[in-house]
Amino acid sequence: MQTFMDRLQWRLPSFSAKYSAVPVRNFSIIAHIDHGKSTLADRLLQATKAVSDRDRREQFLDDMDLERERGITIKASAVTVHHTYNGEDYQLNFIDTPGHVDFAYEVSRALTACEGAILVVDATQGVEAQTVANAYLAVENNLELIPVVNKIDLPAADPERVAMEIEHVLGLPAEECIYCSAKTGQGIVELLDAICAKLPAPRPPVTDRTRALIFDSHYDDYRGVIVYFRIFDGTLKVGDKIRMMSSGRTFTVTELGRYTPTPTKVKSLGHAEVGYMVAAIKTLEDVNVGDTITLDSAPADQPLPGYKEPQQMVFCDFYPATLGADAGRKGDYEALRDAIERLHLNDASFTYEAQHSEALGFGFRCGFLGLLHMDIVQERLEREGKLEIVQTAPTVSYQIEMSDGAMVEIHNPADLPDMSKVKAIHEPIVKVEIICPNENIGDLMKLCDARRGMYKGQRFVSETRQILDYELPLAEIIYDFYDKLKSITRGYGTMDYEVTGYRPDRLSKVNILVNGMPVEALSLICHKDNAEQRSRLILKKLKEQIDRHQFEIPLQAAIGGKIIARESIKAMRKNVTAKCYGGDITRKRKLLEKQKEGKKRMKNVGNVNIPQEAFLAVLDQGE
Repeated sequence: MQTFMDRLQWRLPSFSAKYSAVPVRNFSIIAHIDHGKSTLADRLLQATKAVSDRDRREQFLDDMDLERERGITIKASAVTVHHTYNGEDYQLNFIDTPGHVDFAYEVSRALTACEGAILVVDATQGVEAQTVANAYLAVENNLELIPVVNKIDLPAADPERVAMEIEHVLGLPAEECIYCSAKTGQGIVELLDAICAKLPAPRPPVTDRTRALIFDSHYDDYRGVIVYFRIFDGTLKVGDKIRMMSSGRTFTVTELGRYTPTPTKVKSLGHAEVGYMVAAIKTLEDVNVGDTITLDSAPADQPLPGYKEPQQMVFCDFYPATLGADAGRKGDYEALRDAIERLHLNDASFTYEAQHSEALGFGFRCGFLGLLHMDIVQERLEREGKLEIVQTAPTVSYQIEMSDGAMVEIHNPADLPDMSKVKAIHEPIVKVEIICPNENIGDLMKLCDARRGMYKGQRFVSETRQILDYELPLAEIIYDFYDKLKSITRGYGTMDYEVTGYRPDRLSKVNILVNGMPVEALSLICHKDNAEQRSRLILKKLKEQIDRHQFEIPLQAAIGGKIIARESIKAMRKNVTAKCYGGDITRKRKLLEKQKEGKKRMKNVGNVNIPQEAFLAVLDQGE
């Protein structure tokens, strides 16, 4: 991988402010999670008088209840404010972005619509893993960076040390760092002045035809699809007939506006401006994030460069929470489908396709960027769609090398072909960067080695922290790796990862059999060395979750035809000998043998009810 300085040297020159007739600055706020992006956005709104003291509240742009409860940003928010610098009024369009690695696609979309970025670093924690990743992303998009050291008001703050870390790790001069406190407002005016002075003006139009890039959208029950866009060329006015260049569908603009941060209607939006549009778009498929809007009367010749498709790495199934005879009930399935379609419009980074399971009925196979992303999507579906959902255990994608040389990609262990025709199973490998205190290096190396990690090197961030570079199978880190990292480092360790490719290994499909019948929703692919231990943990968990029946239930784990682990759920027994108050022992034996025959018949025809919690048993790896 290129170093940050290598990328910096190859960066294209910025456009000068003299090419822009309108003093506009488009920028994003990027940082590691919990470094103060949303609080800084609040202070920018307050300093530019966009929000009055009466309406002011913490995390103003995080309008989802889920964001406020968890204290994280999930969706990027675009806002337009004004600031006077050197006697000239500047229009500032900024986007507050998420900080977690699972929402990196939101960050990449925001950066495509900007010419600059504010890189926020916590004065107490210093440069973290996602700080480095977001800085790389900004440079790849040819953005000008303004480093900001935040939280300088805290007693443990060491802004000079953090500024030197920024210079050492990212190559941005320490003297250019702006010290501020988003909590107290210290340094905010200086930051606004630096945005106007240092960030480049938008590039001049390259065509007289209108072209606007869609970077977000959501569905409103009364107004249809609301589209968020950045105009790169031309203008848009209310009443214009527009065309979506990917689908060719045409619509008439009924409302234009910008968020200031409340929705403010305008008659038109010009070059380099950011805003929203309502055009009576009722069909969700008519809008695609990354599409180009142009005028139907004078369409552009070429669309704007769109977004790179995100690579989903974690997959699981969502089913309506109606099991047994009601499984896959039509109304529940359609409600789930509608909720997924609406959420996909707002979050284009997850995929979905129809799926059917004998145990759970009709549902959807969904792909996500990470485990937190999966958790957030499930909770948003339940809250916004008012649904109850059964979620299967997450898996990763695998590439199957067949005996005839063909390569097949699967996202579900149930789709694995007959092993007699499989030459090798390739699993995804990720390059992991772990930033941690020096005293935790040994414990983290043990953790990575236990997860089949390959040591690649280590680098110094400062006198007290280092960066560990490892290659790890993705399947080994999507469960509890991050939790254990935080536990070992007492919360001071951070990680970032990127997929580097696929590698073959000794992998096998483990089938879970309940009462002799395989349950595909519980099957998994794992390394042969860990198969027995992992299977025993799963069976013990299933034994706790599945209720006792009138007959004994064997729980087994098998690789092919070989049973590698077994647990049994004992049968509930009625005391049939209670009525025998005396007499010969043969009377009791006769009753017990009769009961035994009944249990045997019942086992052959009886069905085992598996509760919803059992399908998440694969998640718990234990220790």
